[in-house]
Amino acid sequence: MTQRQSMRTRYPEAGLPAYPERPNPGVYSTQAIDHAFKANLARLTRGITPAGLASVYVEWLLHLSLSPGKQLELGEKAIRKLTRFGRYAQRLASDPDASPCIEPMEQDRRFRDPAWQQWPYQLIYQSFLLTQQWWHNATTEVDGLSPSREQVINFVTRQWLDHWSPSNVPWLNPEITNATLTSGGQNLLAGWQNLLEDGDRLMSGKPPVGTEAFRLGENLAVTPGKVVYRNRLMELIQYSPTTGQVNAEPVLIVPAWIMKYYILDLAPGKSLVEYLVDQGFTVFMISWHNPGSEDSELGMDDYRRLGPMAALDVVTDITGAPRVHGVGYCLGGTLFSIAAAAMPRDGDERLATITTLATQVDFTEAGELTLFISESQAAYLESMMRDQGYLDGYQMAGAFQILRSNDLIWSRMVHDYMLGKRRPMNELMAWNADITRMPYRMHSEYLRRMFLDNDLASGRYQVGERPVAIQDIGAPIFTVGTT
Repeated sequence: MTQRQSMRTRYPEAGLPAYPERPNPGVYSTQAIDHAFKANLARLTRGITPAGLASVYVEWLLHLSLSPGKQLELGEKAIRKLTRFGRYAQRLASDPDASPCIEPMEQDRRFRDPAWQQWPYQLIYQSFLLTQQWWHNATTEVDGLSPSREQVINFVTRQWLDHWSPSNVPWLNPEITNATLTSGGQNLLAGWQNLLEDGDRLMSGKPPVGTEAFRLGENLAVTPGKVVYRNRLMELIQYSPTTGQVNAEPVLIVPAWIMKYYILDLAPGKSLVEYLVDQGFTVFMISWHNPGSEDSELGMDDYRRLGPMAALDVVTDITGAPRVHGVGYCLGGTLFSIAAAAMPRDGDERLATITTLATQVDFTEAGELTLFISESQAAYLESMMRDQGYLDGYQMAGAFQILRSNDLIWSRMVHDYMLGKRRPMNELMAWNADITRMPYRMHSEYLRRMFLDNDLASGRYQVGERPVAIQDIGAPIFTVGTT
C-alpha cells in the first residue's frame, strides 16, 4: 500500500476523498429480494404502485382531520344533497317527467339511454351523481394538501367511484335488465363467451378478436415503400413521390417507439405518408425495433444516435439533398427535438424545418398522466423493468386505460360482457392492439429526466456531456398540440 492510499484509508478528513466502505455482502441479496417482490407485485397491479397511492390517502386524511371547518362544510353539503334528493323523489311521485336534480357532465355517456329516466332508475343514477359530487368536494380544497397531491387523490377517488357506478351493475342498469328480459338471458351467455374468449387471448398473448381481418400491406400500411437501411434499433423506409415533379428537399418522419410506425400510414385516405408522396415529397420514415430483454441497456441517447441522427445521414446520402424537413410524432417528436437542439451546437445545419405532432418538450403540466409519475412510481416501475429488461406494452396500457376508464374499461365491460355485443374492429383499433415494448434504461431515463426533473425544458438535458436547450433550435418549427 502506498503512503497516499494509506492516508485515504486512515485519515479521510485529511482532504483526500475516502474510499467508499465495502457494502455488506448481504445487502445485495436483500436488494434482490426487494426488487423481485416489487417486480411481481407490479405485474399484478399493472405497474401502479400501491405504496404511492396509500401515502396520498394518508396525507389527505391527516390534512382533513386537521381541518374542522372543512369537515363542517362537508357535513352541511351532505345534508343539502340529501334534502335535494328527497325533494326530487317527492316530485317524481307526482310527475314522472320531473327535471333531474343533477345533470351528468358533458363527457359522461353512462346514463344517456332513455331507460335511465324511468322509475326507479332515475333515483339510482341521481343518487350516484350526488355522491360522486360530494366526494369531489371532499377531495378538493383541503387546507395543507398540495395541488399535485389533491389531483391524485381526486383522480383515484373518481376511479374508485366509477368502478361502483350503477351502470356497471347488471341489476341496476336498465339497458342490461331490458336486454336480459327480451333475450331470455342470451345476452349474458354471449357476454360470458366473449369474456372467456378475451381472457384466453390475453393469457396466450394473442391480439383481440377481429384484428385478424387487418394485415400489414393489405389494408394497413399500404403506401408502397422499401427498407433502405437498418441498424440495431430501427429500419428506415423510403416512399417515392407519385407526382412527375419532385420536391428537392425530402421529409424524414420520426414516430414514437411506444407504438408501431404505421399510425402515420394507417389506411388509404388516413395516411400522412400517402398525402405527402401525393404532394411530390420523397418520404423517409423510421420503423423502430421492438426491444427484448437483451436491449435493456439501450438509453435515450442510443435512440437519438441510432434513430434520427443515423436516418439523417442515410437520407442526405440517398437523395443528395443538403437539407431535410423533419417530422416528429409524440415521443418521437420529443426525441427529434432533443436531436434538433444539439445539431446547431455541433455545426449541423441539415434541418430545413421541424414539424412536431402531439409532442411534449415541457413536462410542467403534462396532463393526468403525471398523476402516475412520482419517485415512488418510477422506482416501482424500475423494479419491474429491471427484472424483465423492458416495459411490456400491456403493462404500459394499464395506465392509459385508467386515464379513460369509463370509455376504455367500464363501457367495454357493459357492452361486450353484459349486453353480449362486439364492437366492430377498425384500423385504429387493430393498430392499437399491435403492442410494443420499451427498454428498461430508456424508459427509466425518460421518466426521470423528462417527467420528474423536466431537464429538457430547464436546459439541463445533456447530449454528449453538454446541456442542450430547445431555444437553440434554429430551424422554423410548426407544432400541432392535442388534447
